[in-house]
Amino acid sequence: MRFRLDTEQRDFAGALRGLLTAADTPAVVREWSRGERTGGRALWSRLGAAGVFGLAVPEEYGGARHRPVELALAFVELGRFAVPGPLAETVAAAVLLDDGAGLARRFLPGIASGGTVATVAFEQHGYGPALDGDAADVRLAAAPEGMRLSSGAGAVRRSLDPARRLAPLLPVGELLRADPPWALAETWARLATAAQALGVGLALLDTTVAYVGQRTQFGVPVGSFQAVKHRLADVKIALEFARPVVFGAAVTMTARDVAAAKLTACEAAYASARAALQLHGAIGYTEEYDLSLWLTKARALRGAWGTPQECRAAVLGGGAGAAGRASGDPRS
Repeated sequence: MRFRLDTEQRDFAGALRGLLTAADTPAVVREWSRGERTGGRALWSRLGAAGVFGLAVPEEYGGARHRPVELALAFVELGRFAVPGPLAETVAAAVLLDDGAGLARRFLPGIASGGTVATVAFEQHGYGPALDGDAADVRLAAAPEGMRLSSGAGAVRRSLDPARRLAPLLPVGELLRADPPWALAETWARLATAAQALGVGLALLDTTVAYVGQRTQFGVPVGSFQAVKHRLADVKIALEFARPVVFGAAVTMTARDVAAAKLTACEAAYASARAALQLHGAIGYTEEYDLSLWLTKARALRGAWGTPQECRAAVLGGGAGAAGRASGDPRS
């Protein structure tokens, strides 16, 4: 299946790419990793003004109504530039807070505008700590009686991806909903994560192709070696296969299709990361080199909002049922 973007969608993606190119996201990511939020919050506000978060918010609350295809398109660009923060979690929060009444009026305009950063922890389902629980304005926590607005977060835990700061939410706070749509929120968050991973994988492939074209061995570019060409071709095929799976899932929005998209895109991004690390050599391990920002994110996204095993189970079982982890293992 081929997905041809219309003019409006292409312009939207191009505008986001221009915004993010000018934002110097590697510097923003490193600041965020240190717990410094100024640059990240400024970028978050610009993304909100560009309409990114409004794609999961109804029009009456300042959004652009539910538009999962455009959301996937936006998250590919966010992944391509390694934008930090609880991106998929904010999308999940928008779904959980959309009660068509008081909660929606209270929270959704801020989410749509980019003025509110939200995160989610599904503790009752065995989920790990919340992403950026220490920095979010709105912290949603699952409890036996429903969904609570957590009053705070515990100590930040170390993650494989330094920009993914994981912190457990305090189990106390205002009870917001007795029956929040956990499964629907998970489906939206998985779609966002899949698209984000696809963008990460594409960025890693582009960076690696450029690098092997410049690096020489035996007097010729490394990229001219057949083994290198084959490795990169395999990555390219995996990413190109993942793209229609992601956008197809955005069209159907069934739990099974979205789980398949999450699995396919994250595995392709992980393969892209492994190839990038091998072909860059030792320089790929250094934190000072920007490649590391994408390498660690590809690994972390693979386990966020459902491990490969959980997504396979959702595909074979025909649904999600809130089976995956929101933020992933603390080490991811």
